[in-house]
Amino acid sequence: MNILSSDIGGTNSRFAYFNLDISGNLNLLDIFEIKTSSVDSFPNLIESLYKSSFKLNFKECDIAVFAVAGPIKKKVYCAPPNINWDINLSDAKERFGLRNCLLINDFVAQAYACKTDAVSLSQIIKNGEVDPEGTIAVVGAGTGLGHCALMPIENKRFIAIPSEASHTPFPFIGNEEKEYELFILKKIKNVYCEGDMVVSGRGLSMLHLFLTGEDLSPSEVVSKFVCSQKTLEWFSRFYGRACRNYALSVIATGGVYVSGGIAAKNPLIIRHPAFLEEFIFSSTSNQLLMSIPIFLNTNEQSGLFGAAFYGNQWVL
Repeated sequence: MNILSSDIGGTNSRFAYFNLDISGNLNLLDIFEIKTSSVDSFPNLIESLYKSSFKLNFKECDIAVFAVAGPIKKKVYCAPPNINWDINLSDAKERFGLRNCLLINDFVAQAYACKTDAVSLSQIIKNGEVDPEGTIAVVGAGTGLGHCALMPIENKRFIAIPSEASHTPFPFIGNEEKEYELFILKKIKNVYCEGDMVVSGRGLSMLHLFLTGEDLSPSEVVSKFVCSQKTLEWFSRFYGRACRNYALSVIATGGVYVSGGIAAKNPLIIRHPAFLEEFIFSSTSNQLLMSIPIFLNTNEQSGLFGAAFYGNQWVL
């Protein structure tokens, strides 16, 4: 079986050609990557893939799975919050001759990736006991903040539960953090601050501006972490809080996987003591949180593996 998988993000869009062998293993055969901002529509994105040297002929594709950041409607439509165009697979099927097409949330793909070789080299951030029948939580910051839970069901299959938890109000604690909250609200002119605004690339820039007065890009902020220890400490604490709150929401006894470009490129963020201190901090659930292992998935191609895994499971 030939599978076209895709991970369409606010910064980069990646495509992969997977073949499923007779043993049921996913084999990665080709990858194509393009800046998302370099195209002005989803059809043009697919056109770029079609005209490239990508090895998979669309006519030989058994199923195509597109993962994208944003809520999905009927597996065919999404208006991504961090991309300037929408995605409608109904048009793509006819225009490009793709027989079977599915659209899934990008963190649904990250969740399914936890059952593939994509996470085989994940780093252990916190030891714990993995419950093989427990729910896995995936949390990751990049252009935005993603969440998903993966639950085992019958016949060794899995179901991912998508989430838009990053668009709920982020909890700030203490006077200093409250001052930061007011700073953000003044900047964004909104009545509450979403987690997506705090634990993300733009959140990192906003935090550094508040603490130092320097208006820098996320990459520039990261390059100054050695000098800007307070920025690193605060961001690590916020990241730990986001992971803790979601882990408790889904009772993640199967473990927490941290993914997304920010932690993958800068693992010191979740290795900072403030991250774990915040993750286990709870007056009621400390023992549960202490038992949950945390892994860092640094494989930025894992979404492609997860989308392919889902495509295979869907066909079966």
